Amino acid sequence: MTLIPASAAFALPSRTRTLNVLETLVIGAAGGGLFLWGHLPGGLISGAMIAVGAAAIAGRPLAVPAILTQTVLVLLGISLGSLASRQLLQHVGAYPLTIALLALATFCATFGSSLYLQRVHGWDQTSAFLAGSPGALSQITMLAIEKGADVSAIAVVQTMRVIILTAALPMLLALTGIAPSSPPMAAFAIASPLELAELIAASVAAALLLRLIKFPASWMFGAMIGSSVLHGAGLVEGGLPPWVRGVALIGIGSLIGSRFARMKPKILLSHVNAALGSFAVAIIISAVFVAVIALTTHVRFGDVIVAFAPGAMDAMLALALTLHIDPIFVGAHHLSRFVFVTIATPGIVHLFGRPQEDVDD
Repeated sequence: MTLIPASAAFALPSRTRTLNVLETLVIGAAGGGLFLWGHLPGGLISGAMIAVGAAAIAGRPLAVPAILTQTVLVLLGISLGSLASRQLLQHVGAYPLTIALLALATFCATFGSSLYLQRVHGWDQTSAFLAGSPGALSQITMLAIEKGADVSAIAVVQTMRVIILTAALPMLLALTGIAPSSPPMAAFAIASPLELAELIAASVAAALLLRLIKFPASWMFGAMIGSSVLHGAGLVEGGLPPWVRGVALIGIGSLIGSRFARMKPKILLSHVNAALGSFAVAIIISAVFVAVIALTTHVRFGDVIVAFAPGAMDAMLALALTLHIDPIFVGAHHLSRFVFVTIATPGIVHLFGRPQEDVDD
């Protein structure tokens, strides 16, 4: 991988990149608007993701820059925090049990998916374990590069898992009637201009603080914490205007879809079967744990499904927002899994993965 010096990067002309970003957002907005017009579940995020993903696979140089990604994550966090105060204490007693089961489910799903990739598709152990680990994509990618694993194959499996979940989960919840049919009342309340300024200031400050201590997903969780504190203390009533939340959902969908811009169609097609098969194994294993929790606790079924879905944390929290799922429950579980995967995966790869000398041969 060739590194570009910082000075050279700043010297590059920005017109082409700016046009690529604008094209990404236009395509995402068109896809999200189309899905919303068709009253499809998770319309904005799913529509934007599918439209941008399709255009990226077709060869369009689509991209979402870091500053825009961070802005979207902050807006998403503020929106989640504005809903959290009414649900903060709901199901708190079930958290230790369900988080423990989530850790076990993550372990089983990772090993099940990796075993499938090894036995059915002939993958090496290191690549299979890393591809089977749900979430923490950036950490998984860096570990794959360090260990000499098949980075492109891992990226295809990880990205397709997020794409499938983001597109299919809203449809499944809607068809089965699991997701609530109407949003919570807090979603309709709009904060005053002064309250919006307070929300943004507190959320950005909390995000920067978490980023300083290297907290995972700091932009989104920092904003969510800042917004939750203000709403929980009664200092702010209401949240962002609906159109701002819509922009955030389109931004997240466009970000997920733009991941395909770095994949060549030939590489993507060569790993589709592996991605679909490993995804099926992970879903089946996760479904067993979801069923156990549904039968033994009083947690809402929809909350458990989204919390245990083996997808990216930002995408699943965005779905929680658009599907009116308990954001605190979902956030606590996806953050727990992120930490678990980040801490456990290097050790698992070291113990069970392909030895380094085999990688170098």
